[in-house]
Amino acid sequence: MASPGRVVLEVRDLHAYLYTRWGVVRAVDGVSFALREGETLGLVGESGCGKTMTALSVLRLMPEPAGRIVQGQVLLEGEDLVTKSESEMRRVRGRRISMILQDPQTSLNPVFTVGSQIVEALRMRYADGVDALRRLAEEALRRVKVAAPAERLRAFPHQMSGGMKQRVVGAIAVAGEPRVLIADEPTTALDVTIQLQYLVLLKEIQARTRLAMLFITHDFGIVARMCDRVAVMYAGRIVETGPTRALFRAPRHPYTAALMASVPRMEASVERLPSIEGQPPLLHHMPVGCRFAPRCSYVDDRCRREYPPVVPIGPAHEASCWRVEPSPPSR
Repeated sequence: MASPGRVVLEVRDLHAYLYTRWGVVRAVDGVSFALREGETLGLVGESGCGKTMTALSVLRLMPEPAGRIVQGQVLLEGEDLVTKSESEMRRVRGRRISMILQDPQTSLNPVFTVGSQIVEALRMRYADGVDALRRLAEEALRRVKVAAPAERLRAFPHQMSGGMKQRVVGAIAVAGEPRVLIADEPTTALDVTIQLQYLVLLKEIQARTRLAMLFITHDFGIVARMCDRVAVMYAGRIVETGPTRALFRAPRHPYTAALMASVPRMEASVERLPSIEGQPPLLHHMPVGCRFAPRCSYVDDRCRREYPPVVPIGPAHEASCWRVEPSPPSR
């Protein structure tokens, strides 16, 4: 993997809540991470833990009127996106930070051709005429290895396969040459063969452009292939962050260890796969202490009373758990 460069995106103590009839849903409740140029950070966790809401909060696309950012900073190359107006954010999205959504079918407008939708994205960055923009759109499809790009520009989304539509969505996301790309489970709708091709394509684009990538997934096979570092999220908070190899070799938070244990291994013969007992807490009714305590095998009274602090346990490796011992200071 390429060595990461300077920090491009930094999220500091981000709190994004949804105000509903059932109460305040703390979907993102104190999330912090940094993303460097040319680096891929994997954001993993169970469904409903806040991964997608974190991505939408970074882009200021929280569902309105219920959703709002109540605290924290989102620094894109030093500029705080939280303080920007909506008109200013429209100049940021697509140009400096883009997002690939989970389902390409719902990401593309069915009544417009693929070409018109790519041209619309390009128009946000370039002031060229229509013919020049269509040539750029054709080149964008060629970069994501779409066959016969000139013909595909005239096609509608329903005339394409799922893998082809996902490539088109990727072409739209990188057309404006953004500094940061957020990929929200972009391979979920693809079969295994196309999935691999798409992942290789994303890494090729990243190597060529030094793109910083936040990759949201629940597939640890994809994490091992794509990510330089991993942030494990549970109930609105990141519970462990570290280099991918370190987390695979020695996960320190009980939740991370439980997730790793639930991944099937081809060399092992078991009658029943391990699972994590219980359910994640309701985001509008959080427990007082550690949020994983009701499902944890190592829980004690302290876990139920207080939320654990973030403890450094190695180079770029930290976890929030009372059982974790801090690493000795480097001399």
